[in-house]
Amino acid sequence: METVGGLIAALKAIGLNYGFLLDTAERTAFLRGLRVSLELCVLTIPVSLAAGALLAAMLTSGRRVLAAPARAFVELTRNTPTLVQLYCGFLVLNMLITQWLGQHGGSNPLTPFFWVVLVVSLHKAVFHAEALRAGIEAVPRVTLEAARSLGFSRRQMLARVELPLAVRFALPALVNNLVDLVKMTALASAIAVGDVTYESIMIWTQRDNVLELLLLILAWFGLLTWLVSVAGRWLERRLRMPGYGQ
Repeated sequence: METVGGLIAALKAIGLNYGFLLDTAERTAFLRGLRVSLELCVLTIPVSLAAGALLAAMLTSGRRVLAAPARAFVELTRNTPTLVQLYCGFLVLNMLITQWLGQHGGSNPLTPFFWVVLVVSLHKAVFHAEALRAGIEAVPRVTLEAARSLGFSRRQMLARVELPLAVRFALPALVNNLVDLVKMTALASAIAVGDVTYESIMIWTQRDNVLELLLLILAWFGLLTWLVSVAGRWLERRLRMPGYGQ
């Protein structure tokens, strides 16, 4: 702790006030915010990818009853702001659910954290879906004909041939989407989810150290997005197939 105190004193000498780190309550709140932001990323990444794969399958199914609703959802979601979607989900849908459950003697179990995960995941899922759709359509026709000659059904072709190849084709776009998703989790503070942004706001309203906390927020999200980028580059090398995309 003495080392931390010395570092804080040195930073104060150059005009940066990080004294909140010496306050147990404020330090605990800030660290909790870091953890919540990390939890949001860990949850939204797989949920968005799963939803994106489902939407891509619907878009390329060749069945209008599946493709039309998926296309409508994609257009509505990607053409409206994420923050507006979050407000509509939490302030409108959540309120209607609460009222309906209240009329039937129940309570609403859906938390603001849940709505952030759901809305952010679905918002980025439509971008994943478009990237995967492009990847599916890029699968060579001869590959599909070979699968048909082996007796693969449409579902088997999608699961065993098209999606695995589409992921490889679309991986750079998917990684870019995930980097944007990590940054988008900062919207959680808009509905009072205690992520790093929200906790920082609570601290700087008392200490007037906006610059110092913003620098920490930038560093934290920079670290998270860098880790996603590194993982994406590793996957690109790992999943690269000779003869495809060369």
